Amino acid sequence: MSTMPSLLDETPFTERLEFPAKAENIALAERLIDEACSRHGVHESHYGNILVALTEAVNNAIQHGNGLDPAKSVSLGYAVKGNRILFEVRDQGAGFDFTNLPDPTDPQNIEKPHGRGVFLMRALADAVEFSDNGATVVMAFALQPAAEPA
Repeated sequence: MSTMPSLLDETPFTERLEFPAKAENIALAERLIDEACSRHGVHESHYGNILVALTEAVNNAIQHGNGLDPAKSVSLGYAVKGNRILFEVRDQGAGFDFTNLPDPTDPQNIEKPHGRGVFLMRALADAVEFSDNGATVVMAFALQPAAEPA
């Protein structure tokens, strides 16, 4: 039985951006996402998923990981590996239990304003991996849509 190689295996990130954990710095992350997607020809049908998933990840890193502490930084990096683009978001927080999160689709959680970020990341990315107790997340997205069966 072979195991899938980890998204985190020795990926050299093409570009990495580091910024203080302040909400307005989400704009810096969006700019890097835009540049990465246009430079590597990410299909427009994937762009929205990438933007939403990464905005959620960066927002979580700023708010929950680093507790809005501008003395702490968030890093965002990306790399193209084969036919996928990988994005890594890392914060300096203690992490969280990413294996045991409340289900935001459960009726008792529907009205809650928080708790959808990781759910959205998993729904929108082709693959999601956490490490460092959840302080690092790597998401993979296909560069092009899957070919339609003939």
